Amino acid sequence: MLLVLAVVLFGPERLPELVRKAARTIRYVRTMADNAQRQLKDELGPDFSDLDVRDLNPKTFVRKHLLDEVEPVVADVKNDVMEASAVNGAIAPSPPGSQKALSSGGPHDLRPPEASPAGAAAPFDSDAT
Repeated sequence: MLLVLAVVLFGPERLPELVRKAARTIRYVRTMADNAQRQLKDELGPDFSDLDVRDLNPKTFVRKHLLDEVEPVVADVKNDVMEASAVNGAIAPSPPGSQKALSSGGPHDLRPPEASPAGAAAPFDSDAT
């Protein structure tokens, strides 16, 4: 579909030239990115030879350096709590996949105030005024 559109817009005579220019541009951008990555590794020194540029994304950085170390500990604590509650009989463990997802605490979690009966006065809070 895109090829037909390109032929209609640019014509069959100019299309090969435009494709070559696009390929050269993409090659140039890739070369620039590779050079920038190589220069960054060279300037940081041998301590950072295994640096991956994708690790510079803050989300990836936090996940790799903080959460990867914490997740096994959290899983162990969850298992211990579930085993203890099952042994004590306080809470029966729910089958996998049936647990309610944790809330993100967003505005969708707010519940509207319960309606008061008609004619009832709203509660007065002297500390709030």
